[in-house]
Amino acid sequence: MIAVSLPSTTPEPAEVPVLSRHWSEPESWTLRSYLRQNGYQGLKSALRLSPDEVIEQVKASGLRGRGGAGFPVGTKWSFIPQGPRPGGADTPHYLVVNADESEPGTCKDMPLMLASPHTLIEGVIIAAYAIRAHHAFIYVRGEVAGVIRRLRTAVDEAYSAGLIGRDIFGSGFGMDLVVHAGAGAYICGEETALLDSLEGRRGQPRLRPPFPAVAGLYASPTVVNNVESIASVPSIMRNGSDWFREFGTEKSPGFTMYSLSGHVARPGQYEAPLGITLRELLDLAGGVRAGHQLKFWTPGGSSTPMFTAEHLDVPLDYEGVGGAGSMLGTKAIQIFDETVCVVRAVLRWTEFYAHESCGKCTPCREGTYWMVQMMRRLEAGEGTEDDLTTLTEITDSVVGKSFCALGDASGAPITSSLAHFRDEYLAHFPHDDHPGGCPFDPSKATVFDRAGTTEGGAR
Repeated sequence: MIAVSLPSTTPEPAEVPVLSRHWSEPESWTLRSYLRQNGYQGLKSALRLSPDEVIEQVKASGLRGRGGAGFPVGTKWSFIPQGPRPGGADTPHYLVVNADESEPGTCKDMPLMLASPHTLIEGVIIAAYAIRAHHAFIYVRGEVAGVIRRLRTAVDEAYSAGLIGRDIFGSGFGMDLVVHAGAGAYICGEETALLDSLEGRRGQPRLRPPFPAVAGLYASPTVVNNVESIASVPSIMRNGSDWFREFGTEKSPGFTMYSLSGHVARPGQYEAPLGITLRELLDLAGGVRAGHQLKFWTPGGSSTPMFTAEHLDVPLDYEGVGGAGSMLGTKAIQIFDETVCVVRAVLRWTEFYAHESCGKCTPCREGTYWMVQMMRRLEAGEGTEDDLTTLTEITDSVVGKSFCALGDASGAPITSSLAHFRDEYLAHFPHDDHPGGCPFDPSKATVFDRAGTTEGGAR
């Protein structure tokens, strides 16, 4: 068993990075490395408190879910009902971590689990203690075999060190943790579809109510949280809620991971306080690729309404992005320069959502199919302005009418692109000196040239 030293009483400096601070260190994924980084000290601090006190500290920190909607994490935990079932049997509680990272452009959770799996595991144990759960699951996409192996190795290390199992740190609290490989469907990112998949059934969203907090996994009270949400908890327990609030803004406190991809000089994960702007992030990432300029971008993945260069200074927090007409979502920032055809990009996204629709509800099943047909017609230059009206009507019949948020997601690229780039749709139609079709050269839109290097020359 590996000895875990007593926690420091001095809070860490309030500076980023926090989650990714040790990613580049040798074997950062091992337990020995994590313990050198004050690992599992947050758990010790949590176990000195009652479960309700842990929930109150997370509430006081203002931590909001990092998986999309931004719902307060502590509040979500407090929804779990306590007390015995009728008849006297205790109600089992479950914690499920949603690691089914599927949103196009989102790539923050996988590197976190690869580089620092014990950060997530420590957060899982704290969260399970807070909601009085003795069984927890990490639901990971089945395709990421390397991540699954690393997580399972880290869980084995934690079991061997007595960090998971019975009587953790002599507190009397015990729990078990299972890493579950999912079957690889976008819909399983929706929490109730994930629960069905975890139970061995086809992943499809459930009718709500009842909500998972009342009847989730195995019809028992369940909390479902995103990877980054849970991984943020240990540092809060180590350093306190006031320390966490030194980052970010008043209503969106804390730090987070922004995933920058596309036509940017240095794509990757950038950890920063909430409220940073894209202009500031681009400065860190070397700007848009050399010789080009920003045309449009997504603040939270393809399911969030797109922004343009006019939104470079929008604060990237929940209130700032929402006030500008989009959603922060998973903070998957996809950058597109002037060589990209908006219509073609939206078509690709729409095809993705049609393919990933589970087919359970008619608006989404039929609507996404017809959205693809209309987008293909428009991208090929075979449409008219009346088709734009038809496309809008089809989209309206899906958004807000489908069983889960996939229908809303499918409509966001279409409605936002029509709002910002209607003229580009019109440019695809036949007119003087143009027979119809896409006026953009697709070979110029790629991030890489034919030699396999960026335009700046770096591999």
